Amino acid sequence: MITLHHVGQSRSMRVLWLLHELGVAFQVVEHAFDRSLREPAFLSLSPAGRVPALEIEGERMFESGAMVEYLCERFPDPGLGRMPGDMDRMAWLVWVHFAETLSQHVAALTQQHVMLYEDHMRSPIVMKLEAARIRKCYEAIEARLSTPVENRDHLLTSGFSACDICVGQAVYMARHFARLDDFPETEKWYERITAREGFRAASPGPEGGRIYQRDFYAPWEA
Repeated sequence: MITLHHVGQSRSMRVLWLLHELGVAFQVVEHAFDRSLREPAFLSLSPAGRVPALEIEGERMFESGAMVEYLCERFPDPGLGRMPGDMDRMAWLVWVHFAETLSQHVAALTQQHVMLYEDHMRSPIVMKLEAARIRKCYEAIEARLSTPVENRDHLLTSGFSACDICVGQAVYMARHFARLDDFPETEKWYERITAREGFRAASPGPEGGRIYQRDFYAPWEA
């Protein structure tokens, strides 16, 4: 059995989305986004106290990029990975892990806007810098999707894959801090991939746990 330890609107959402797309049997253990992630029981699964954590046949994993690679290799039939020797293997790896580049900037802004409760603890400079860095990541995605090749509906010319899931989920979080208005190809791609049933199944419901209580967090002014 596969068990995913999950917090809504966190990096674990990309693994949950992937599991739905793979169509394999799994169960989800929901966690609150609070100090319970620092308790010994959870630290035995994820030593840094972060989600996701994955249990699979007695083994444990705690890095989402590694989970994506492993799951795509273990369950290759849905075609969400690109195996060694595939012409898109290099690009697939790059974009799967580019999601973490974007997510780092999202995490910095999540700390500023959500986790710091006192205004004097927040930094308008950090907020503006990190929002600008998110837009630089959008520029990279936009450039990729604007490449004049046939059938550029996804990050790979060979079609939808786990790298769309990883980057798409990172964009889902990033949109709370930087809008896609100036990135038309990225916006169209995002709308395509989030229309998939796998994304809807992985998204928090009305009663589901979530990190973000607003749709958008504008930079805070001192």
